Amino acid sequence: MPETPASMDRTLLIVYHSQSGNTEQLSQAVEQGALGEKSVTVRRLPACAVTAEELCNCRALVICSPEYFGYMAGAVKDMFDRTYEQVRPKMLGKSYTIVVSAGNDGSGALASIERIVAGFKLKKVQEPVVSRGAVLEEALAKCRELGQTLAAGMAFGIY
Repeated sequence: MPETPASMDRTLLIVYHSQSGNTEQLSQAVEQGALGEKSVTVRRLPACAVTAEELCNCRALVICSPEYFGYMAGAVKDMFDRTYEQVRPKMLGKSYTIVVSAGNDGSGALASIERIVAGFKLKKVQEPVVSRGAVLEEALAKCRELGQTLAAGMAFGIY
């Protein structure tokens, strides 16, 4: 069933890339938290599958990336590169937040993503979640809370 313009206003898009499974676990936790808000449509997709249309049709975006060599995953960068010209004029003011699975401190991945979303003119609405090393329940709980808070904010028209 195609979405109506009204439902697009409440679509939360969770984008992720994962090779080890860590970032996928974190993105699943974000999704679990968000699914509690029934008035919000939640879509979780691998970065390589995200299209310009999906970016244009979401109201908020959670970018989940591992940290590779002090940078975001190449698949996440590729998503931005593939869609930038098509979506840039339509992204102004959309809400976003970031989740990073880091082997180091995550600062390089965060900085690289934040530089790019500045070009899209997205609005940061929550502090990022950075999980260092093995994914622990504490990080999963933070991701569920992030998803729940973002979806509730969307339902109330805050985001």
